Amino acid sequence: MKNIVLITGTSSGIGKATALYFAKQGWNVIATMRNPENETELTNEPNIFVTKLDVSDVQSILTAIQQGIEKFGKIDILVNNAGYGQIGLFEATTPKKIQAQFDTNVFGLMNVTRAILPHFRNKKSGTIINVTSTLGIIPMPMSSIYTASKFAVEGFTEALAYELYSQNIKVKIIEPGGIDTSFSQRSRTEFAYNPELTDYNSFVEERSKQQYSYENSFTPEQVANTIFTAATDDSQQLRYIAGYDAEHLIGIRNKATTDQQYVDAIRNVFTPNGFKNDTELM
Repeated sequence: MKNIVLITGTSSGIGKATALYFAKQGWNVIATMRNPENETELTNEPNIFVTKLDVSDVQSILTAIQQGIEKFGKIDILVNNAGYGQIGLFEATTPKKIQAQFDTNVFGLMNVTRAILPHFRNKKSGTIINVTSTLGIIPMPMSSIYTASKFAVEGFTEALAYELYSQNIKVKIIEPGGIDTSFSQRSRTEFAYNPELTDYNSFVEERSKQQYSYENSFTPEQVANTIFTAATDDSQQLRYIAGYDAEHLIGIRNKATTDQQYVDAIRNVFTPNGFKNDTELM
């Protein structure tokens, strides 16, 4: 029997690339999204089953999992990919936007994870792969809410990995850097802005230029390859880095001899000239 993967957030970007990548490797794929009626590419692949799943709607999650099992007989891998980035100054981000960010990136991911666990426990195997971000380890200015959501997922995932080891269920993390996808475009569209906060103007202008320069570090297909490696390497490795900028920034943290050295080096990265003072740690 072929291996089966269920992937959330497959309407575009990393999710769609991952669905296609697994399918090309001969896997059966349950590709889920909020609006499957709009999908035209994945529906043409014979071993991809496209169905509705909204991470904020528990019933839609349960239905998608049941449909996938009925279609293919089982599920071996869950890839929690659905999410978005709320970018902007914290002071300009409304409580409503903050709640929405956590509802999708954190509580939605937990909803899907909770729903798949009975199936994995019943067959005494399975792998959960959570897509976080470099910002889940390295905070960046103007991304405090997104960073907080990804820090939460990082902590949740690591703790869960220790917990589910007792059930022969693997749990893994993918940490992409900047990827040129519609995810980045949506983040810019939903940028938190308050015209009254003029004190930040020069900082926001400089930081915005620097932030958008990171977006082409890796392609969605390269991230999909990393996800496939995590799914198939038969190891207990927890974290997988995907992106040259991710390797650079995480490398700064790993090479720092003290916490303050790391903090000072990362602060220097976010000066107008970027990366100018961190070479001693690379």
